[in-house]
Amino acid sequence: MVLGVELRVFTEPQQGASYEDLLAVARTSESAGFAGFFRSDHYLKMGDVSGLPGPTHAWVTLAGLARETSTIRLGTLVSPASFYQPGPLAMAVAQVDNMSGGRVEFGFGAGWYDAEHAAYGLEFPPLAERFDRYEEYLEQMTGLWATPEGETFSHEGRFHTFVDSPGLPKPTQKPGPPIVLGGRGPRRTPRLVARFAADFNLPFTPIEEVAPGIERVEQACAEIGRNPSEIVRSATLVVCAGASEAEVKRRAEAIGRAPDELRANGAAGTIDEVVERLATFAEAGIQRMYLQVLHLQDLDHISMIGTDVIPAVRDL
Repeated sequence: MVLGVELRVFTEPQQGASYEDLLAVARTSESAGFAGFFRSDHYLKMGDVSGLPGPTHAWVTLAGLARETSTIRLGTLVSPASFYQPGPLAMAVAQVDNMSGGRVEFGFGAGWYDAEHAAYGLEFPPLAERFDRYEEYLEQMTGLWATPEGETFSHEGRFHTFVDSPGLPKPTQKPGPPIVLGGRGPRRTPRLVARFAADFNLPFTPIEEVAPGIERVEQACAEIGRNPSEIVRSATLVVCAGASEAEVKRRAEAIGRAPDELRANGAAGTIDEVVERLATFAEAGIQRMYLQVLHLQDLDHISMIGTDVIPAVRDL
């Protein structure tokens, strides 16, 4: 028996969403009892959708939501290092954490979608360099946040060097916002999770790969003497729930997916089926689920999950 599963909402606004759409989802998620509202950090749509009205900047969005929500956790899955410089990003995340009263979580990755970099004039180095930047940025951003007020931070890096930085502003959460790192990489990802993460996320991962992924992180923690229980184990799945099979089918069609495929690869079906699916991940060691909501105008979907699924998985 495991001690419950926390549910969070995860959105992909580059597929077509305005700030007002995201605000409605965040407020509905908060009132429905979800623990968090997270959004992707992408600049270009994927697949055969219009993407209109166009991308919304992740940290601008979260700054607005920080002032228009009151209890729900807010963050990215995930901000790519390839979009940013570490100093200005550390400032932005710290400021949004302050604006929210300490409710921000920082999801971070190396970057992977080459087309969006080309579309918006961004460099897209080879994978090894992207990972090197990602690791260096983590060292520098956490160093900036953790530097006591009145002291300075210096760090000579391969890509950026900091000299006597005051490391301001400071985030509300100390020593900084919880960091969410994820992926299925067998070597570098577990080591970075062990060093920096508060949340290890397995995105869209088959159930049989969950336990091995957790085991790799636990081994990396052992190598540096960190207690792996300090790291929340999470997973991400698309959600498509309904009170009836007809409702499941309608919601699947609205996002261009088939019910059977969603049942196989996501958390889909009737309420009992969704709860059972989440229970299998809990049994594999998952403590937190990011449910990817793809139809952002279907607020009743979010409310229904809050009413019928959240209480059922709280005590798994």
